[in-house]
Amino acid sequence: MTLPGYLAVDSGGSGLRVAVGVPGHAPSARGESREPVRTGARGIDPDHLMEQLLPLARTLTAQAGVGGLGTAVVGAAGFASLGDALRAELPGLLARELGVRTAAIAADAVTAYVGALGPRPGAVVAAGTGLIALGTDLTGWRRADGWGHLLGDCGGGAWIGRSGLEAALRAHDGRDGGSAALLECAQERFGPAPRLPGLLYPRTDRAAVLASFAPQVAASAAHDPVAADILRAAARNMAESAAAVCPESGEPEVALTGGLFAMGDPLLVPLREELGRLLPQARQVPAEGDPLHGCVRLAAELAAGRLTLPRDPAMLHVVTVKGD
Repeated sequence: MTLPGYLAVDSGGSGLRVAVGVPGHAPSARGESREPVRTGARGIDPDHLMEQLLPLARTLTAQAGVGGLGTAVVGAAGFASLGDALRAELPGLLARELGVRTAAIAADAVTAYVGALGPRPGAVVAAGTGLIALGTDLTGWRRADGWGHLLGDCGGGAWIGRSGLEAALRAHDGRDGGSAALLECAQERFGPAPRLPGLLYPRTDRAAVLASFAPQVAASAAHDPVAADILRAAARNMAESAAAVCPESGEPEVALTGGLFAMGDPLLVPLREELGRLLPQARQVPAEGDPLHGCVRLAAELAAGRLTLPRDPAMLHVVTVKGD
């Protein structure tokens, strides 16, 4: 007898990552789609998400040998502010096309949190091109930053890259706060410094382009005090966001997740110092897994009827679809 399975979906800027398995066990099959889900006038497009997901889900369900899909969890970048259509339509689409009876749609910050810490009180800083901090005391969610590269994401990859390029242009102009080392790196990567505005401003992917310079800032930090100061400022911003969302009572945990932390000690050393200063009551722990792992964990909790994390329409939306 085959058991009903779960479907876990991580939808982000690079496409979908999908896992299928049986609750209580690691995924039996995994796949991915390289096409990001479209965002339009209605926000995140549920039809386009299903267009990407359905072939993957059906193939992986067959590979995993599960008896249909009883539970689905979809973690979606932008869900908190652009998720109205997903909330309204996706559970019904999953039920009709895949037989799903319990569906959860979560902000990607929530799946990053659950992947890193599980259903425990604390705070998670998720940092890549952007940055967001999310915390919970298990009664509600608290969010800090995640406002995009023009209004926030302070300490994230685009913020570090932009700060590095600003220091490069200061050196080009002969202004205080400039870095000759970063100017050299910038010109090696992008060409003559005066061309930078024309290269960056018209691009729709300028956040990613800015973030692509962050590794050069980290690589320069050991010998360039300006680069080191940028990373210390990034660490301070991250710790401030974590402190804004971390529970004040109990023994909360704090974890870091996301590709930005691959920069290693030039960022992690000052960040750990700042977290210790601002959150002395919290225990710093390594992240246990990534956002897809968080989706799998949520699916297991839902299937077992023991989800303890707070539900919130903008953060973690759960729907049970009645059978015919």
